Amino acid sequence: MSVRKFLTPDTVNIDRHIDLNSQDITKQLARDQDKTFCFKGLSGGEAVGNIYSTRAKVAEAMNIGPSYISEHLAKAIACPRPVKIIDKPAFRKNNVPVDLTSLPAPKYFPEDGGRYITAGVIIAEWNGVRNISFHRMMIIGRDKLAVRLVPRHLYTMHKAAKAAGKDLNVAICIGLRPEVLLAAATSTDYGIDELEIASAMCESSFKKPLEVGRCDNGILVPADADHVFEARITADETKEGPFVDITGTYDHIRDQPIIEIDKAWTSDRPLFHMLLPGGNEHYLFMGLPREPMILRTVRQAVPRTHAVRLTEGGCCWLHGVVSITKNKEGDGTNAIMAAFTGHPSMKQVIIVDSDINIFDDRQVEWAVATRFQGNRMLRIPDAAGSSLDPSAGATTWKIGIDATRPLDADEKMFRKATL
Repeated sequence: MSVRKFLTPDTVNIDRHIDLNSQDITKQLARDQDKTFCFKGLSGGEAVGNIYSTRAKVAEAMNIGPSYISEHLAKAIACPRPVKIIDKPAFRKNNVPVDLTSLPAPKYFPEDGGRYITAGVIIAEWNGVRNISFHRMMIIGRDKLAVRLVPRHLYTMHKAAKAAGKDLNVAICIGLRPEVLLAAATSTDYGIDELEIASAMCESSFKKPLEVGRCDNGILVPADADHVFEARITADETKEGPFVDITGTYDHIRDQPIIEIDKAWTSDRPLFHMLLPGGNEHYLFMGLPREPMILRTVRQAVPRTHAVRLTEGGCCWLHGVVSITKNKEGDGTNAIMAAFTGHPSMKQVIIVDSDINIFDDRQVEWAVATRFQGNRMLRIPDAAGSSLDPSAGATTWKIGIDATRPLDADEKMFRKATL
């Protein structure tokens, strides 16, 4: 299932030529992030942006309801399922010359270090362990990329390969279904195969496992990827950045590893997925995989926890909302503390009753306005927070707002009138 199959009749097609260094693509994507844009006049082929930029679009592509995404992913994390290896995957239709500079990858913002691949998922295997993860990659030559590695699983594999005097074999995949993207952004224990998490979601929604095919370097990748690059993460490093991160502010320059590309494959009529830095699609694929973790930890403290949302206004990373039904007073406070345990980067969480739609910002604010008093705010100083928060220093303050109605109060006084 190529990304092209997720294009809808209301997709905005832009046929005119656009300079990849002009930021015109960024302006188009940012102007209306609810709309999917297909760019047909770019050098290097067609590209698509904002394809999964709303919860509704992510859910529709996975054949589920928008409010069910967290539960859907949580169940897949708990019960991964095997993938199905096929002999003739769609991504191997065309073996094309390696030339990263010909890709329709734009320079998104004026101070970016260069043109970037932003929706690229790297699949790596080392000593029997497979890892799938998102990484931004800056094009530095026809067959070279600078990759941002944070100290997580791929970093660990690369470090082990360097210690053994070897390059780390990888595959870079672009143009992927949302199950794979969500799984790639999920934090799991080392050794858990994220492809099997994606496969579990496919089985749940479509009654069939995720299909994968093998690259010539031995790496298994989603069969329906639009672009696949067989590559190696080398021991060499170069300057990477600046680049706009999830908060819409520039991340700074670092020395990062160089990836060398050995072979390039594409499906027929491939689409290059462009993920707008600091945009809604970026928010969702950062934040959605954290919601099941919050849901799990809060349910351990408050059994009747209904839904979790990391809000777009908080970059789907720093602010959250949780819906509960209290069994006793104090459950709101316990839910706050559990939510921060589930997502330590979050610095504000609001707890509401089940009658509040947490996906409606006005309803959430109404609950704060009518059910909360400042003396019920939980303030936590000197906590470890997110390195993405430009307002934080070595530590951060966290606040929890219990906007649930008191159990001993007259419920009619807190209920909104209806017709």
